[in-house]
Amino acid sequence: MKRYFKIWWRLTHISFATNVTTVFSSILFLVGKILRFVFMLIFLLEIVNTAGGIAGYNRVQLVFFYLTFNLIDITAQVFLRGVYLFRQKVVSGEFDYYLVKPVNPLFRALGGNADLLDLVTLIPLVIYIGGLIWRMQVGWLDVVLFLFMLTVGFLLALSFHILVAALGVITTEVDNAIMFYRDLTVMGRVPVDIYAAPIREILTFIIPVAVMITFPAKALLGLLSPGWIVFSLFLVTSFWFLSLRFWKY
Repeated sequence: MKRYFKIWWRLTHISFATNVTTVFSSILFLVGKILRFVFMLIFLLEIVNTAGGIAGYNRVQLVFFYLTFNLIDITAQVFLRGVYLFRQKVVSGEFDYYLVKPVNPLFRALGGNADLLDLVTLIPLVIYIGGLIWRMQVGWLDVVLFLFMLTVGFLLALSFHILVAALGVITTEVDNAIMFYRDLTVMGRVPVDIYAAPIREILTFIIPVAVMITFPAKALLGLLSPGWIVFSLFLVTSFWFLSLRFWKY
């Protein structure tokens, strides 16, 4: 683990040095991310103020769902950014170079282009979530379960990225698949309970956006039953196994 962390940090440093060479573009990138986050939060709060709540959730709870979505989404982008550039590496033949090196090629493909600029938004987000949890005065068991379900959510996100990378090897097409994943996860900005039955089932059992984003927030609020926790463990184990088998294939 220590060796791979050193490799990851070196690759991340190179990627960061490349990104900040264009200072103006980097600033616009950060400003755009912050504005998108703020405007969506304002939009969500306006809906709550007008409707008095959504699907039985109050203002604070809906804000927490939205913050949880951003936490998982930004974390995945920080550590798994390499998949967005993976197609070019396959097409150009650079991926062949990874295969002959004494480093796991999947690790190199996913984690080779981490973007530290996202940490500018991730660190304040983590602090804000911690402060909100403190104000909500939830029990420590709920906090532990929240962190556990966050881990499950990130492993699901990692599994999806592995599947996309495997598709990139077979079809040399990554962009559409990863954007399809991003568009689906955006539906997790709000609890999936608000969607009609067919869509809600799809987002829970087939493309588990609910397990990835909604379940961690529900765990903290004490709204996640033990049955759903067991289901989440079964689901993440299945996705993890299938994604690695597909990558190996």
